Amino acid sequence: MAASRRQRDLKRYPGFGGMTWACMIFLYGPIIVIAVYSFNEIRSITVWGGFSFAWYLKAFQNELIQRATFNSLVIALTAATASTMIATAAALAMSRGRRFRGKEAAFGVISLPLMVPEIVTAVASLIFFVLIGIPLGLTTIMLAHTVFCIPFAYLPISARLEGVEGHYEEAARDLYADPWRTFIHVMLPLMLPGIIAGYMLAFIISLDDFIITNFVAGPGATTLPLAIYGLVRTGLTPEINAISTMLLGVSIIFVSLSYLIGRRRENA
Repeated sequence: MAASRRQRDLKRYPGFGGMTWACMIFLYGPIIVIAVYSFNEIRSITVWGGFSFAWYLKAFQNELIQRATFNSLVIALTAATASTMIATAAALAMSRGRRFRGKEAAFGVISLPLMVPEIVTAVASLIFFVLIGIPLGLTTIMLAHTVFCIPFAYLPISARLEGVEGHYEEAARDLYADPWRTFIHVMLPLMLPGIIAGYMLAFIISLDDFIITNFVAGPGATTLPLAIYGLVRTGLTPEINAISTMLLGVSIIFVSLSYLIGRRRENA
């Protein structure tokens, strides 16, 4: 058994370690450079002139960034809340509901945004809103983000439900609890780690999204990724590095919390 385990150890393959480090540097090296130069005292993004928080302060004072951040937070909170509620209902129907014809197809429809290229989803959303006559703006961004975030919220909730034994519900019914009380007092507390993890994933996906937002946003509906893109087109500055670093930090925090909650769910 030990010999078999050593044979499957990928670290023993020649060049595997070097290839891993090369990929890590290629993927994360530019991000580290951006984070480091966001603290540069001078305007240059290639020459180090000393440590300073000046660009972060300037970013906080930028009215465009303030307005874009507010829009992004409102959209992300709304989309994450709506998508998590829909995903919770879908997970309950798929896991606890009666079997029905086309259940596998329904799961495929729920997971479709994960498999379809995001550019296709963006174009389809734009055409849909134009056809039904909804003006492009914050509302269309919220609607598009809600649909796009449903599978990200669904997967952690569904995984949590798969780990909950059915005897909890049976015990509640034996104590004369109706379906609503069973859900509120029994299932919801058991599902809560998955719901929180799904909500965090949906929130950060909505907050960071650029492609769909760029297609369905109307005049004045500027989010933080769109604002960063607009600033980049006029030239790179440490202020952009500071904004990008803060957005990256928020993403890392939310993804890490979602992962830790998921680990806690598995160990519970």
